[in-house]
Formats: sequence, structure tokens, C-alpha cells
Amino acid sequence: MGESTVLTPAGPPAAEHAASEGQTPRAFPYRCWVEVSRAQIAANFLAIRKLVGPDVEVMPVVKADAYRHGAVEVSRALQANGARWLAVSNTEEGVALRDAGISARILVMADFLPYTRETLLAYELTPVIHSLEDIAYLDRLAAACRKRCRYHLKVDTGMSRLGVRADAAAIGEAILAARNIELEGLMTHFASAANYQSGQTEEQIAAFNLLAEGLAQAGIRPALLHLSSTIPVAYARRAAWGGMVRPGHAIYGYVSPVRGHAHGKMLDVKPALTWRATVLSVKDVPAGALIGYGGTFRAPQPMRVAVLAAGYADGIPHRLSNKGSVIAHGKLAPIVGAVSMDMTSVDVSQSPEVMVGDAVTLLGTEGKARMDAQQIARLAGTISYSVLCGIHARVKRLYV
Repeated sequence: MGESTVLTPAGPPAAEHAASEGQTPRAFPYRCWVEVSRAQIAANFLAIRKLVGPDVEVMPVVKADAYRHGAVEVSRALQANGARWLAVSNTEEGVALRDAGISARILVMADFLPYTRETLLAYELTPVIHSLEDIAYLDRLAAACRKRCRYHLKVDTGMSRLGVRADAAAIGEAILAARNIELEGLMTHFASAANYQSGQTEEQIAAFNLLAEGLAQAGIRPALLHLSSTIPVAYARRAAWGGMVRPGHAIYGYVSPVRGHAHGKMLDVKPALTWRATVLSVKDVPAGALIGYGGTFRAPQPMRVAVLAAGYADGIPHRLSNKGSVIAHGKLAPIVGAVSMDMTSVDVSQSPEVMVGDAVTLLGTEGKARMDAQQIARLAGTISYSVLCGIHARVKRLYV
């Protein structure tokens, strides 16, 4: 995880206010940094809770260092605002949260490897089991540790990734044979939740419900059934909610668009992360000047060019070369030339007041100018998840 700093209200909020008025955001003594709003993380979480209502548990997903927002600080903000569950991908992520003092239940969704199993139990992490053989293994481990362990079982309803592919009779037999562990949750994962032109999600819901009914007939009724991440929540696909939902993207302020006919988006969330970089150099170049590696950009007229202290090693997609833009003094400044490892050149001819040491916005809002992860993703030919998770650990994190 990257280095982080928690700032007082006298710090970045002033920068955010200046940006909202179209002024230059406040610079900090860093080459490149992100500002994460804990208040916005909390507001997004509470908006999800309000939408799903009191009968549905909300388990925010904080894997991948909370989509690079910083898992520890994000988890602290979520727990302080009532989150009782958090979801991570692997045991290491769960251990880091426990070591930081996070006491909420932590579900480890994709890690039951042989060398992590004892650690899972020792840190009171809740494992997701993906095979019938691992149910028996967890049962033996719990007996040896003299602990009664709760677990969630993931079933494969059509994504063909992790999850048990067996009928209710075989699954029920394995569950009932395990005397030292308790099945607390039954879950699955949608493959095409954003595609309303496909019937795959409806097929997965039907398969999941049929399996749950089969287990109920055998007397197996886990307390928590959960299928949905952000999209089915945001578009109010209530049949997919169960008793718990697992929002990830929405916690950080994003809801991806859908294909096909869906009910209107019911969830209003806002990005919690702003990404900035410092200006290293400003120079005037003549018409015809070649800019950057390979000379892929030729100045069509005299231009003012700023060099930023951030490049693809910090997470700016190389595919933004000659495509993307940043925000300088409230105006879009196009990227010119190839994005370098540690630097990026931008055309600030429309913002000639830019000086060395100024802060520019790579992702965020200044006045009427906006550049969010979804816009960047479209330009780079990728997805917004990749843009956020691609912000390198070396980028300083500031919490406001």
C-alpha cells in the first residue's frame, strides 16, 4: 500500500473549494498525489444503505487497497458510519485491516489457499469456500483449532470462474457432514449484470434460487444470501439483492452504464478521489516542434507546453498519449506526445498563467471542467475500474 497522510480541515478542503470556484487547486510538496474524501466515501455508503433499506445488509468491497483509495482509511470511514461487514479478495488484505484495528466482519472472497487457512482463522476472517473438498478441509481445521468457524459458500451459477458446480443434494451432503463449521452465507457472482440485452443474469438468479430452495428442503438455510455488486443495486434489480449486497464501484462514486433497457438509475453517488500532479517545467515551443519519445506529436502552431511530474509509472495510461487531457487552471489541457514513465507533456496554451510548482488535476473537477475515471477509460480503451486500480502505490494518498 502507498504512503498516506490524514490532513486536517485546514488542508485539502481549501484546495477543493478553490477548485469548485474554478481557481487553481492548492499545491502540496509532492510530485503526484491523490486526495480522498472520507466524507464522500461515507455519503456514498449511506446512499446505498438508504436505497436497499434496513432489511438488506451492505458489505462494501475494499479489495485492491479499496480500489487504490486506501483500504485502511476507507475501512475506518465505513466502519465509523455503520458498516458491519467489509469484503476483501485475499487473506493478506484482511490481516492488514485487522492489524489497523478494524473490528468489522471481514469476508475473504477469493483466497482459501493451503498456506493462508490457519491465518484466516487466527485473524477471525470469514472465508468464502469454492469447492466441496474445501468444506471438509475447513471442518477438519476448525476441529484441530477447537474453533467453530462460520463460512460462506460460493456457487457457480454461470460465470464459470470460482464457485461450486454441483447439485443441491451433493452440496447439502457436504454441508451437513461438516460438524465443526457453520454455513453463514450462500453467494454467487454475476457475469453480465450491466448487460440488460442478455438473459444471463436472470438465468443466474433462477439457478441460485433453485439451489437455495433445494438446500432449504434439506434443512439448510444460511442467514445471508448475496448475489449483487454495484449494478443490480444502482438499477434497483431487487430480485438480485437477497439479504446482503456487495457494492464496490459505487462506494468510490461510480456506477457503470448499462446496455439495453433497464429501469432508471436509482443511486446517486459521487467520486471520492481527486488525482493531481505538479508542473515541473513550462516552455514555449515553435510551430513544427516534435514533442516526446518518437516525436509522435508535431506542434501545429506555437504552443505553451507544461511537463507534469507523473507518467505511466504513476498510473496514467500510456494509451492517453495524444488523446487524453488534464485540467490546468480550470481548463482542459490536451496531452501532447507520448506519456513517459515519470512525466507527461500537456498543451497549456489556453492557460498561459500556469507556472512551475502549480497543481494540475489528472482526475477530478475544477470549476466546470471535469475528468473522471469513466471518461479516462473511454479515451484509453479500458474500464474505469482499471483506471482507479492503476494509480500506483508510489502516489501519495492524502485523506480529507
